[in-house]
Amino acid sequence: MTFPSEFLTDSSGTPLRAAVIGTGYLGRFHAMKYIAIPGVELVGVADSSKECVQAVSKELGVKAYTDYNDLLQSVDLVTVATSTPSHFRITEACLNAGVHVLVEKPITVSIADADELNELADRKNLVLQVGHLKRFHPAVTALKNSGVLKRPKFIESQRLAPFKSRSLDVDVVLDLMIHDIDLILNFVDSELVDIDAIGSRVVTEHTDIANARLKFQNGCVANVTASRVARDSTRRIRIFQDDSFISLDFIDSDIIIMQRDQGTMVLDGTEVPAIKQTTLPIEKYDTLEAEVRSFCNAVRNGTPPLVSGRDGRKALAVVAKIRESIAGAFPAS
Repeated sequence: MTFPSEFLTDSSGTPLRAAVIGTGYLGRFHAMKYIAIPGVELVGVADSSKECVQAVSKELGVKAYTDYNDLLQSVDLVTVATSTPSHFRITEACLNAGVHVLVEKPITVSIADADELNELADRKNLVLQVGHLKRFHPAVTALKNSGVLKRPKFIESQRLAPFKSRSLDVDVVLDLMIHDIDLILNFVDSELVDIDAIGSRVVTEHTDIANARLKFQNGCVANVTASRVARDSTRRIRIFQDDSFISLDFIDSDIIIMQRDQGTMVLDGTEVPAIKQTTLPIEKYDTLEAEVRSFCNAVRNGTPPLVSGRDGRKALAVVAKIRESIAGAFPAS
């Protein structure tokens, strides 16, 4: 598998000692990626569930810990892949122990906790990366590197998924919509000035379907929809600019671009400026491994991570406003 240059790792020098805290669905995959990366040694995995952590440790041939504090003196970096409400407590302990952290999204539940973690990482001169995985997706990397993305005027995103019995401790805004919020903030790069949102509960006690309309200072508007009770999976972003239309599909991993071309064409008997359709070439690779590799590079090189703790805080702040808007539209009875 070939990775873009920004995700290639330097395996020279002393190996980085890594661990994963939280060996559920996602944590197991993080542990597998650390094993696959040259110049990185997976020291162990930790989880409060003895049965869960022993299963992963046996599968991967590494030491199991039921108390993550017992491994912090033996590692340089960790992934925190526990439940969202525990992110702050565990990440804080890791940073205080001098360990670099890749914490799964969302960074925390509250903005105040996110601020505290960012300040702590700064004081300790440690890398704090947030697991907004879609920033590392091959299609996003190809789009950012193509130069096609200029100044979006309107963005429409849909992230719809069938029901799954995990991540039900948070609503769909924190669970799914936050992926697209982070991407849109990165694409637009302008201050948010207005939010209007609506949502509903379907099968859980939290919001399961949500829609938000975001307006930015530069005039861009984004319409964002997320559902975790859909019949079929849809993960798509459409971007409209003055001279082009971009359709990015995360499931098919393709990008279609419609943009103005030289000359003219005839549509329905009318001569109009020519429009050409192209498919942007995408170099496919493992997205999660790219994320973990990028984290390791930031630690080894002392460089800012692609998705910093402050990026995670920024996405969380928008999510908080969306949730407030939904709560205001449908106040608790």
